[in-house]
Amino acid sequence: MGAKAVTGPSTSLRLTQQRSGVSSVMVTCCGPVPCTCCCHSRWPLLTESTSSRLFYILLHVGASAVCCLLLSRTVVERVWGKAHGIQMPSELCAHLFGHSHCPVLSGSGAVYRVCAGTATFHLLQAVLLVHLESPTSPRAQLHNSFWVLKLLFLLALCAVAFCIPDEHLFPAWHYIGICGGFTFILLQLVLITAFAHSWNKNWQMGAAQDCRWFLAVLLATLGFYSMAGVTAVLLFRHYTHPAGCLLNKMLLSLHLCFCGLLSFLSIAPCIRLKQPRSGLLQASVISCYIMYLTFSALSSRPPESVILQGQNHTLCLPGLSKMEPQTPDTSVAVLSAGIMYTCVLLACVEASYLAEVFGPLWIVKVYSYEFQKPSLCFCCPKIVVPEEGQRGGAAKPADQETSTAPPVQAQHLSYSYSAFHFVLFLASLYVMVTLTSWFSYEGAELEKTFTTGSWATFWVKVASCWACVLLYLGLLLAPLCQSPTQDPQPPPIFKRQCHRISIAR
Repeated sequence: MGAKAVTGPSTSLRLTQQRSGVSSVMVTCCGPVPCTCCCHSRWPLLTESTSSRLFYILLHVGASAVCCLLLSRTVVERVWGKAHGIQMPSELCAHLFGHSHCPVLSGSGAVYRVCAGTATFHLLQAVLLVHLESPTSPRAQLHNSFWVLKLLFLLALCAVAFCIPDEHLFPAWHYIGICGGFTFILLQLVLITAFAHSWNKNWQMGAAQDCRWFLAVLLATLGFYSMAGVTAVLLFRHYTHPAGCLLNKMLLSLHLCFCGLLSFLSIAPCIRLKQPRSGLLQASVISCYIMYLTFSALSSRPPESVILQGQNHTLCLPGLSKMEPQTPDTSVAVLSAGIMYTCVLLACVEASYLAEVFGPLWIVKVYSYEFQKPSLCFCCPKIVVPEEGQRGGAAKPADQETSTAPPVQAQHLSYSYSAFHFVLFLASLYVMVTLTSWFSYEGAELEKTFTTGSWATFWVKVASCWACVLLYLGLLLAPLCQSPTQDPQPPPIFKRQCHRISIAR
């Protein structure tokens, strides 16, 4: 009895603490509590906006993985044992649609429906978070909190999409996906060209002042040209054949000519007269990116079949030697898909940051920014916007701010929430049409998408490469059309501390 008298209060205290812990977890997951409360003890340096962005990226990765599983014929056959896809029960079909024929729960139709739910989820948040300026605003809680409720809402959107018949979903949603996919490709091209333009402008400024910066420019330029050259040699070796692959040979030769033309124009006297800091560094970055797009296109085209020495051979794919039959290489497919999806996530992160820094017209303003001094962290100098009471004064460097000033996170958004969700909306559409082979979505399978490829995907990749060339040519030639008496616009000012940006596709 004495032992019970001693342990009784402690036991009730533990029960009370357990109940309060469970209730706090429920409030944190379902209520308006930032996600940093869940992981602050493990990652104390993780800010609220960064952790929210990480959770949304993980959510997008999970949705893409589900799409891959539903599109894989091997997974469907091994798990469900059905070669023609997964069907709803006939009783449920009759209750929902009035007939026994239901939408297939696998294949391209399932990918379209899952991506329809995720795209609608991000588009709604992008609309609701437009013109959000402060992380302390009540609308910011919609982005940083209510995680379980948002997950349930996302699942509900996907479930509703699965209840839409094929004849009502595919005609409209297919064209929406094509437009969104092309828009996302153009966004990626803007990011890579802006990255090359900013890098070259910053380091060329340093090269004019210090020989160490000139050495850095020289080494970076040689490095990118070396990567482009090695890639071209490997593509000629593995994606061409003496007995065929004429299209591959012509495409590789044409893109090498594009790289040479862009390099020549970057240092042409007429170009340097209008853009004194134009140089080979930005041309080397674009040349390397052109070679990557060429690799992505060649790895996405269907193979050729010819008869050599009385045997049927598959050409235009990586093989062990020129005389052995060439077969699809899954490692190349995995590498291509991994690079593609990594660049998709980087584009989502960087576009939302630049949208907050430069405003709605960041796609145009990012090219006209002028740097004050060269630095390794060249994309965002250590300059902050003055407070409301200091609008008439000049902006102060970040290292000269007083300790009484509120933290930057409490004053400004670290990235545009609305732009982040809108780019994720475009990314969902891009992943959807990429997995389902763009225009030829009927009968799409994961095993064919990244191994045998399709002509639709091949020409989309080729067109994106040519669009990159045209965009870069426009950046070089546009100043030639500018009036000599036209005054340049004052450069914008960054709002926050130095933040590393790496842009790629």
